[in-house]
Amino acid sequence: MSVITIDCNYIDKDIAAAFLMIEGEEAAFIENNTAHSVPILLSELEKYYIKKENVKYLIITHVHLDHAGGTSELLKHCPNAIVIAHPKAAPHIIDPKRLIDSSISVYGKEKFYSLYGDIQPIASEKVKIMQDGEELKFGERTLKFIYTRGHANHHFVIHDSKTNGVFTGDSFGIGYLNIQKGNRPFLFPSTTPTDFDAGEAKLSVNKILETGAEKAYLTHFGEWNHMKEGAEQLLLSIDIMESIRLSAIKSELKDDELQNYCEEKIKEFIKQEVEKRNLPISINEFLKFDCDINAMGLAFSAKKARKKNVNVPTQ
Repeated sequence: MSVITIDCNYIDKDIAAAFLMIEGEEAAFIENNTAHSVPILLSELEKYYIKKENVKYLIITHVHLDHAGGTSELLKHCPNAIVIAHPKAAPHIIDPKRLIDSSISVYGKEKFYSLYGDIQPIASEKVKIMQDGEELKFGERTLKFIYTRGHANHHFVIHDSKTNGVFTGDSFGIGYLNIQKGNRPFLFPSTTPTDFDAGEAKLSVNKILETGAEKAYLTHFGEWNHMKEGAEQLLLSIDIMESIRLSAIKSELKDDELQNYCEEKIKEFIKQEVEKRNLPISINEFLKFDCDINAMGLAFSAKKARKKNVNVPTQ
């Protein structure tokens, strides 16, 4: 097995994954979760008899902290590793102050540190930027980096030639294990603040599909093998998220009322999809966090559009 899915125990089980890629005696991590997950990642190295000094790359799909927050801590233990990042993500891991301050303003200091732990600057010489379409040889495999905006403008995905799989970060949606059960698994998009763009998100889904990959490695969560069906679900779901955003722009709601409006609309949509598939989960419990943060992103985008006096198309 050359790619191992690691449960980082972020918030709960089966919520956020990191991936360990093994090539002979060398390894790479794709997604580094938070500082709290680093002992888990290191224990996986031991399990597969990989020396910490033989970790060659720490790759982040984007700089959101459930994907990149553990990078500086992991790098302390993997001294020969190079961090691979999007050019718009790299400055935030080299100097994370703005990222930390922004996150604390959203979560508060206590919750921030309980979620993400300590985040330190990373020396610029330890960071390698990958351009759109650029390839990196790693052992017997070629990793191709493809820019995928829509969820975040500092996001790329990585196609792995050896497994014909794509590490998708948040660009191919969220598919927790308990919404993958049964014959009709379910993916839904992540519209977190601050860069959601429906057109770019749909373009990103199509870029992933066009790689011809047989599987997606979802950070949330694990291996997904229904590429065409997943893409169709996401394209429809992104349209629905955009319709909620447009209706939010036209409304006269503000602040908490605006976010509550978006949240209720998102919950309504996801509840319908879950019930249609007879999936054994509670929207109010298991998916509350995602509904909250997706609503935050749509409300943020709606307020931003209002300030720009964006014309909203009539339905």
